[in-house]
Amino acid sequence: MPFVVIARDKPDPSLRLAVRADHLDHVATQQDKIIYSGPLLEDGRMVGSLFVFDLPDRSALDACLAQDPYFIHDIFDTIEIFESRWMVPERTPGALHEEAERARRG
Repeated sequence: MPFVVIARDKPDPSLRLAVRADHLDHVATQQDKIIYSGPLLEDGRMVGSLFVFDLPDRSALDACLAQDPYFIHDIFDTIEIFESRWMVPERTPGALHEEAERARRG
């Protein structure tokens, strides 16, 4: 199940920079669980992180986040977590057409 994590940094950018190398090392070992991840940028500076994980359930997500140095060292001011559904690009050809047909039927 895809999970989207949107995390905004605390105002002090040194918090992120202090653990960034450890975070990147950790993420490198977790790539099989990550669909997409990267920094949130405003005017070219990092202000947060976006993660899209593919994990079986929320407890697996919580366990994964609990090992990430960014979460261990509490660099984020706000964290939003959403369940999602993979739509694009299609994993199964025709899935978008089928979804459109379901939407038309209501």
